[in-house]
Amino acid sequence: MKTLALFRHAKSDWSDAHARDFDRPLNARGIRGAAAMGRYVHDQGWRFDRVIASPAVRVAETIEIASEPWGRTFPVEWDRRIYLASSEMLIDLLKELPGDPAALLMVGHNPGLEDLIFDLVPDNGTSPLRAIVEAKFPTATFAVLECAIDHWADIAPGCARLTTLVRPRDLDPALGPEFPD
Repeated sequence: MKTLALFRHAKSDWSDAHARDFDRPLNARGIRGAAAMGRYVHDQGWRFDRVIASPAVRVAETIEIASEPWGRTFPVEWDRRIYLASSEMLIDLLKELPGDPAALLMVGHNPGLEDLIFDLVPDNGTSPLRAIVEAKFPTATFAVLECAIDHWADIAPGCARLTTLVRPRDLDPALGPEFPD
């Protein structure tokens, strides 16, 4: 059994119309969302053997802020392939992951992370959390999948069960969509 945690970057700032997408930082609500999710992950006792992430500015800032409850930053393996990757690319990346860690955290972007959940978790009506993802996988959302595999090289569609799904609004209603920045 392998554990795959997915963390979508927090809400980014769109105020600079000339900034490259890759370089967009977090906005104020994103900073609050990353901090809230970091506290949640810490307080729930989640631990990961490896962290892999997109090197986009908003992802790096999300990780830095979310790491604060531990009093340190975590070693992150930055992989440009995660930036705006499709589910297929993310699955390929997981299949070639060296070292075969038991628990992995991937921090990245939509639609790739959301589509990865759709590909790995069967659409057979047994996962109420999958139905929530179908409605929306907002920024700063944290999800945990239990993958019925012994090695990452074996990851395949339908191999996982979505066991945890936490959105920022679940932790603080002010971080929900009905509260604009």
